[in-house]
Amino acid sequence: MASAWDTITDTVAAEFSDVTDLAQLTRIGVRLTLAALLGFVLGFEREQQGKAAGVRTHMLVAIGSAMFVLVPQQTGIVPADMSRVIQGLIAGVGFLCAGTILKQGKDEQQVQGLTTAAGLWMTAAIGMACGLGRESTAALSTLLALAVLALVPRLVSLIERALGQPADKR
Repeated sequence: MASAWDTITDTVAAEFSDVTDLAQLTRIGVRLTLAALLGFVLGFEREQQGKAAGVRTHMLVAIGSAMFVLVPQQTGIVPADMSRVIQGLIAGVGFLCAGTILKQGKDEQQVQGLTTAAGLWMTAAIGMACGLGRESTAALSTLLALAVLALVPRLVSLIERALGQPADKR
């Protein structure tokens, strides 16, 4: 029976051997944690604005995107194949984002959710950057996205008031 137990423990140990050293474990932890934090930041801003896609959604999109590029990278995928992974990820997230866009109104001429869709798409790109080890790019992109989401609507309102045009909701 000891042989069976040894086989079981060896098999379980082999299943968790994808992380070979402390440096790799740290790298994975940093990339996934940063993706989660940056997704949190964008999701928090959206939640504060009362949008449906909030903290959890943005965090999951960022972590998932990081995972989709991190795991193939760990397996030694060649760049040409990684480009196909990225292409599939972009298309998949685009499909998710399409579900956030609604047409409303009598003639369905009022469209809502475009900013939410674009924000989720951006969050996926930020998560991807984290997963690929482009942490500075991911952090800078998050700051730019926050500026677009928080500051641009105020700037547009100021410009419209200066021009004497009525400000609509953005």
